[in-house]
Amino acid sequence: MMTRSLHSLSSIGSALRRLIPSALLALALGVAVSQAADPGVDLLKNGDLEMDGNSDQWPDDWSKAKLGGSWEAEEGNHFIRLKAGEPDQMIMIYREIPIPAGAGALELKFRARVSGIQIGTSPWFDARIMMDFLGADRQVVKPGPPAPNFRKDTDGWVEKDVKFLVPEGAKILKFMPTLFKVTAGTFDIDNLSLTVIDDTEVKAAAAAKQEEAAAKQSQKADAKRAKAAANVQPDGSIIANGNFEASKNNEWPDGWPHPKTGGSWPAEEGNHFLRLSSTTPGEMVMLYRELDLPTGVQALELKWRWRVTGLKKGAVPWNDARILFKLKDAAGKDIPNAPGPVYSQKDTDGWVEKSTRFLVPENAVSLVLMPSVFQAQAGTLDIDDFSIKPTEPGPLIAAKAAQEAADKKLYVAPEEPNKAKWPKELHVDGKKVLDSDGREVLLQGVNAGGLETLATDKHIMRSALVGMEWGSNIIRLPVKEEFWFGRNPIQKDGGKAYRETVDNIVNLVANRGGYVLLDLHRFRAPKPEHAEFWKDAAEHYKNHPAVLFDLFNEPHDISWEVWKNGGFVEEKKGADESAFLSDEEKAKNSGFQSVGMQALLDAVRSTGAKNIVIVGGLGWSGDLSGIANGYTLDDKGGNGIIYGWHIYNWHKDWQGRVMAAAEKYPILVGEFGADEKKVNFLPVEIQEDPYTWVPDMLGFLQKNGFHWTAWCLHPKATPVLISDWEYTPTPFWGEFARRALKGEKFEMKKMR
Repeated sequence: MMTRSLHSLSSIGSALRRLIPSALLALALGVAVSQAADPGVDLLKNGDLEMDGNSDQWPDDWSKAKLGGSWEAEEGNHFIRLKAGEPDQMIMIYREIPIPAGAGALELKFRARVSGIQIGTSPWFDARIMMDFLGADRQVVKPGPPAPNFRKDTDGWVEKDVKFLVPEGAKILKFMPTLFKVTAGTFDIDNLSLTVIDDTEVKAAAAAKQEEAAAKQSQKADAKRAKAAANVQPDGSIIANGNFEASKNNEWPDGWPHPKTGGSWPAEEGNHFLRLSSTTPGEMVMLYRELDLPTGVQALELKWRWRVTGLKKGAVPWNDARILFKLKDAAGKDIPNAPGPVYSQKDTDGWVEKSTRFLVPENAVSLVLMPSVFQAQAGTLDIDDFSIKPTEPGPLIAAKAAQEAADKKLYVAPEEPNKAKWPKELHVDGKKVLDSDGREVLLQGVNAGGLETLATDKHIMRSALVGMEWGSNIIRLPVKEEFWFGRNPIQKDGGKAYRETVDNIVNLVANRGGYVLLDLHRFRAPKPEHAEFWKDAAEHYKNHPAVLFDLFNEPHDISWEVWKNGGFVEEKKGADESAFLSDEEKAKNSGFQSVGMQALLDAVRSTGAKNIVIVGGLGWSGDLSGIANGYTLDDKGGNGIIYGWHIYNWHKDWQGRVMAAAEKYPILVGEFGADEKKVNFLPVEIQEDPYTWVPDMLGFLQKNGFHWTAWCLHPKATPVLISDWEYTPTPFWGEFARRALKGEKFEMKKMR
């Protein structure tokens, strides 16, 4: 018997020797050692706040508040006090509590005393204990625990108790007693405990509460729908007084709430309408009206008239005149995927009729209308004659399915770099462009537009892929330094997603043996921020064999000296790129110090990047005459310069604009094309028919061995290569370009 016992002890000792180093290692690395849930065990160390082993005047195991926290005592009993020193402060202590494996429910008990409380500007700005669950990846796990809160003073110390379920995957409880942006107040807490409890009772209570809430919501929904049915207008519209004529007090239309600011009820020739006016930049002028929906409504059609005057957009694209919509359920919660807004970003030509249709989810019981001048710099929105009627859902369901199919078709998955398929690095040798094996390469492709105007263009990957499928060996990719650095107000990630998109396009094209021409799509003259961009982008793509740099899209209205070496650019008279620039950008262009094209090239080379650069001339890159007259750039040890030329169907003097430079240097025609739809900023008579101009231009490029990228693989960027997002080639331009990319030769019948 003794021998057996000794043997057992020896085995236990061996097991402990094996276990202890592992446990110590886990503790040394800061890894929580998982333990099974033990009901009744308090998970909160020092919950009575009495221990202060290091004598720092703060209870052990509790983090100190950054402000407003103290460790108090009354009659020998210690507690934590949170006190607001100023309005709108966040007074908080933070603690993370590991959750034992298998814990299904927890019970929190504590004592609290609240005094002098004045809640803040929102209903939840009070005294509360906030809690969140975290998973092993430290992401929030839903549903979270309730937040016991106090909106008024307590009668001395009070005891509180809250029980809640632990969701699957929860590993940590974030525990945060807080004075949440109150105007004033003191929050004392003591005797906190957190224990694992059996979840049976909690689950039953939660289910009963959910069932009760569902019953109440159902009753509320029935009441709302009955009310809505009774309010249906004789013409079938669910909105009363949509024409703004009825008014019991002759001061404001019946049924329409007052906006907080900027609202009026004028009349013209006896017709009343509602006016929302903003005169303070950034001001939100909004009307909010909630309408109950009758039973069985599956889709709605809204019609109205509006007039927009004096509109000046704000900092972000949606700072304009618009009507927003929400759909709410019986609990008053917003239903996800609200109908899209209807908006205007410019003045209308008097009163115009508008309409929109959308599907209504089965659980929707109300529609919210929010006409607004949405934080614009200024503007007036007049609205009248609202009609909202149920409509047939079938066409909308079909359209939604078609859009989902189109979006699925549009998606192109990002690819990992496959260097084995990348093209060879290029360099300039006289008038030729050669690869690293000494073979001559003729670059031919298209512009994949979109990222120069939208930081999140959803078509761009598909456009780059289609460009390659058409036969391109180069894709010109217009980009904007503002988006690259994430400086646009709509970007919240410092440009990370934008740069990743560009990377994805480079991988996509390079993996198919093609090149990407990164085009800084700016106008007029180079500025310091453009040199900043090239230092960053060149460092990023330094010596990437598939990436070339187009330094500046279209310089214009400056001298060749300023073009090359920089200088002050004075305010320009006459037409400019107004169609492409915001008011802020136009104002900024009125006068500035240009750094010049040589500085952009120097910025690239300063990183050690030898990538070929494309350098556009003057006249919106339509004039390279200065290159032949002493205004070439110094490449400073790079792989060479290709000079860029842009030409459209209203430009003449092909010989004088490009041929002298072409005698010495390679030429890439970065933009060219012709459209059936004439541009409105030039006389119609100087814009040649694309069916005569395009074949001659392609023949001219082929005859002279010019590299080229056709503008543009976007149905709204004239001249358009495609007519839709099915990438259907336009017959007057896209079809010709695609045939040329496939190898067809064109005859140039005459120069222009």
